[in-house]
Amino acid sequence: MTTLPPPAEWAHHKAVWIGFPSHADLWLDDLEPARDEVVAFASAVHADGRGETVILVAADEGSAGTARRLAPFAEVVVEPFGDIWLRDTAPIIVGDGTAHQFVFNGWGGKYDLPGDDTIGRRLAESRGKTLAAFDWVLEGGAVDGDGTGVVVTTEQCLLNRNRNPDLDKAGIEARLKSDLGFSQVVWLGDGLVNDHTDGHVDNLARFVGEGRVAIPEAAENDPNWQVYQLAKRDAERAGLTVVSIPSPGRVLRDEEIVPASYMNFYIGNAAVVVPLYGAENDDAAVAAIQAIFPDRQVVGQRADHILTGGGSFHCISQQIPG
Repeated sequence: MTTLPPPAEWAHHKAVWIGFPSHADLWLDDLEPARDEVVAFASAVHADGRGETVILVAADEGSAGTARRLAPFAEVVVEPFGDIWLRDTAPIIVGDGTAHQFVFNGWGGKYDLPGDDTIGRRLAESRGKTLAAFDWVLEGGAVDGDGTGVVVTTEQCLLNRNRNPDLDKAGIEARLKSDLGFSQVVWLGDGLVNDHTDGHVDNLARFVGEGRVAIPEAAENDPNWQVYQLAKRDAERAGLTVVSIPSPGRVLRDEEIVPASYMNFYIGNAAVVVPLYGAENDDAAVAAIQAIFPDRQVVGQRADHILTGGGSFHCISQQIPG
């Protein structure tokens, strides 16, 4: 049976899973402000009922109680997990509604947290989804498709020996086609500097239309300027149309470059929510993305405290198409 590829993110959603920060020992002083940022993101996606059903996933009953108090508009479920990065641990739902679940190994063995390897299966079962399980490592943030069968990914991540050492490039490409229904794999090179996911593509290049991919344009003193140039070259060589979005440039936390990216936006039914970092190009990025999605409200929201955990809005969410 032929697998239908995942619908594009701008296709209609029944709901969205969003991870709710639950572990004080992981988040420390950032726990409460990160929760506030997550709730603000969830509220924008819900859009006073004009958007989609928001399902906040909490790891324990205490955190769930906080989520219900802060976000009375959302459904709240309790499913134990290690951390909130559901883009990588929740299932990828393909065109026939089946939930495809892959092996999760803590981003190449970096973060082995209890529950992260089973949260996807449990979430799929909680929604009554038919589950198809596959025996190789793949995180949702490592791929981005346009709904027609075209997918972008990075060699830095999918060819990293800490994921699938027994699979070469041809083997990975064959799995993407057979297990997720993709027909064309567009390989980009490296992801962002200091991205602990080994270069997830959802910080670098995002489809914004069929055959149209958004890639940042380097700002002054941008640590990723070469990464962006090479990604644009490779995308265009593959026949994609590239739309340029401003980059936040060099963003530092505790004097260290962090992988801050406007590309980690989430495309909801009513709103596109863009992470902001207090950078000079924040407003310009929102305006550029609004021009791409004139039928949706583009909302820019700060994601500083979520970023301390290593990601942003797209990383903590996984849509349920339909």
